[in-house]
Amino acid sequence: MPNPPKLRRPLVLASVMASMFMIAIEATIVSTAMPQIAGQLGDLHLYSWVFASFLLAQTATTMVFGKLADSHGRRPVMLWGIGIFLLGSILCGFAWSIPSLIAFRLVQGVGAGAIQPVSLTVVGDLYSIEERGRIQGWLASVWGISSVAGPLVGGIIIGRASWAWIFWMNIPIGLLAAAGFWRFLREEVPRERRPVDVAGALLLTLAVAGLMVATNDPGSALSIASLLGGIACAMAFLWQERRAADPVLDIRLWLRRPIATSNATVLFSGMAIIGLTTFLPMYVQAVLGRSALVAGFTLTVMVFGWPLGATIAARAFGRFGLRACLLLGAVLVPAGAVTFVLLGPGSSPWFAGAGSLVMGLGMGFLSVSAIVIVQESVGWSERGASTASNVFSRNLGSALGAAVLGGVLNIGLARHGGDVDYDDIRRLLEHGGATTAIDGTVRAALEGSLHLTFWAVLATSVITLLLALLVPQVAPRSRVTAAAPAD
Repeated sequence: MPNPPKLRRPLVLASVMASMFMIAIEATIVSTAMPQIAGQLGDLHLYSWVFASFLLAQTATTMVFGKLADSHGRRPVMLWGIGIFLLGSILCGFAWSIPSLIAFRLVQGVGAGAIQPVSLTVVGDLYSIEERGRIQGWLASVWGISSVAGPLVGGIIIGRASWAWIFWMNIPIGLLAAAGFWRFLREEVPRERRPVDVAGALLLTLAVAGLMVATNDPGSALSIASLLGGIACAMAFLWQERRAADPVLDIRLWLRRPIATSNATVLFSGMAIIGLTTFLPMYVQAVLGRSALVAGFTLTVMVFGWPLGATIAARAFGRFGLRACLLLGAVLVPAGAVTFVLLGPGSSPWFAGAGSLVMGLGMGFLSVSAIVIVQESVGWSERGASTASNVFSRNLGSALGAAVLGGVLNIGLARHGGDVDYDDIRRLLEHGGATTAIDGTVRAALEGSLHLTFWAVLATSVITLLLALLVPQVAPRSRVTAAAPAD
């Protein structure tokens, strides 16, 4: 196919960035607003499910929409994804209870499951490998900007308007993005309309849902039942995919060495980075005795390091190759993680911030290299599925990492004979510096438990590096674009 006209590509890219911005800012702005929302709607015991339901739906549907983008085209899947996401956003604003909000967040998550992988696929269609790394850096910056803007905008909305606008602010952004895709994205390569593997899609969704529910509340009767049900659905899914004419998850695609090794690397890196974002703020506030603002700084530098690393990697692809950039990122991730096992009660938050920055740089190099490697390993007709497999692996790694590392923290707390529970930790976080003997005991117990957790983060980072060594060198494919915009 001829190269796409460059006049329309920036307009399509703007639509991609707008659609991804909706998902990115949703992660931070909802976190800021949820205490006030829960205060009005009640059911605080269901608080975490507002976030878990979104991640569950997004993770479960990523592979389905990636496959549909290959069989039915990128544009219709993106338009449907944006439409579903906006529908969920409108309904969230009208939620009358926490259970209804959880249900509507599921709808939002389904839309996000289409937007994230297909957006990256569109970029892979329109830009050459030399250009794609730079564009991926821009996309990474969307997440960095949203991490800063989300809490600020959320605070303003909560202070001056109804919390419903936390969700309704997506409507104009989504409509502009949809209009851009409708007007400027042209797909001209003939495609065979293939049957949709509905049974496989349903079984995959149920398998992932079972795993997510099991990891959200490990040890409970519900989690055990969900785990068993998820395993049963996973086995049924594998059986279905072997017999389906056009499976949702092509096992032969996943077993290709570049894709298998890149996805495994991304999965473990996702586990490592969720450990950083979940437990470093707790350490800075409860152990170092610093404010929430300082704890936020130690994570903000990671968020800025990520797009910076992706941008530098983009410029290095042509000179050093994809594999070299991925390996550099895989080295930086454990290098930054070493910092956290060296933290102590007297450490400076600047030291923690330095480690966070290094891990962010590493994730920037690693994530952008991995996504380009899997895209360059396949042709147009499989690019949607391969891109979705990489996004799915990273999301699954985050979900598993949160559960596994949370279990490590619980093991550390259990070593103190049950003298410390989460109520003690919340009280310590609320009151800041410790002034009593009880607070000192809680601080010491938490320091030891988090130290054990940081060792687990380091071990996960080292596994990431070892898996990255198995990723082969991938030669860029010839310039083939199936979703080229027409003049």
